[in-house]
Amino acid sequence: MPDPTSAPLGTDSIGQFSRRHIGLGIALAAVLGAAGVGVIVTAESGTAESQAATASPDEIAEAAPIAVQAAVLPDLEGDLGQNELEPDDAVDNDRADGGCTIEALSVRIGSSGDGVACLQTALSDLDLYDGSIDGDFDQEVAQSVMAYQEAEHLFVDGIVGRESSIELNIWPDEESLVTRTPPPPPGAMDSMGFPLSEVSSTGDNAPPLPDNSGSGRRVVYDRAGQRVWAVSSEGEIIRSWLVSGSKYSNERPGTHTVYSRSEMSTAWNGKAWLPQMIRYQKTDIGNIGFHAIPLHVSDNSVYQTSDELGHRLSGGCQRQANEDAAFMWQFAPVGTTIVVT
Repeated sequence: MPDPTSAPLGTDSIGQFSRRHIGLGIALAAVLGAAGVGVIVTAESGTAESQAATASPDEIAEAAPIAVQAAVLPDLEGDLGQNELEPDDAVDNDRADGGCTIEALSVRIGSSGDGVACLQTALSDLDLYDGSIDGDFDQEVAQSVMAYQEAEHLFVDGIVGRESSIELNIWPDEESLVTRTPPPPPGAMDSMGFPLSEVSSTGDNAPPLPDNSGSGRRVVYDRAGQRVWAVSSEGEIIRSWLVSGSKYSNERPGTHTVYSRSEMSTAWNGKAWLPQMIRYQKTDIGNIGFHAIPLHVSDNSVYQTSDELGHRLSGGCQRQANEDAAFMWQFAPVGTTIVVT
């Protein structure tokens, strides 16, 4: 494996990390090589978290290495195929060509309505379903879905989520849900003194918060719009920015709490470095949280560019521009409220 302490970190370099932090990741990789994926770097509560709550950006970059401990679950990144974990929440049903959509993040046995009728029609057009177009997702529809998923080499579970819907052309136009703000002027900062990224804004320049997104000091993540807000206890929008969230919509809506942090972690498959990882949700197969742009373990190249933020590209976590990840590391110690809409 190339040595991250000497190799370039790619176009989106991680300037907030000292070489000893990256060295900690190398030690972790050695452990993973010997014991298999499932051990991650995790900050101990009351050490790195409490320091991050009061430190300046420069002090964060020079912080002492954090403790290493085993985590029960790996961090979710990469291609997982997790339609079975998708919640059944309503989404905007617009589609670029005006056609019908499933009108939800997923549909499955027991679902009903126009979205299911849209699915039945799509399957019927492919000669995979010859039942009634009645809007009821029953066992016959599930069998047709599984036959389609198997033929298209998708995750076979009989549940129609984002991946299956895209293939069937019944998924809403995601870009229509994303609000993009103009890049801030060079040197612009938020009210906490952190530099803004190309996809972030602050104060009155930020898009409004979603409805029913909580109160008090919190982080709000809107899955449909792929946007995050950091809100002060007085209700000020300190910062808002675009992320690249999960392709599978496995981030559960509701109110969560940050429970673990790592200055450097690895993805569940050991193929990616995940800098400044902040975990707020546990699923049956791994952790979900916010982190900086991931890097390939093999050569430290970036997985995506800042221009691709606002598109769903991860296996579960929310990828952030490195400037936004540095801010989030300061803003969200363990115990911080995370509201997912």
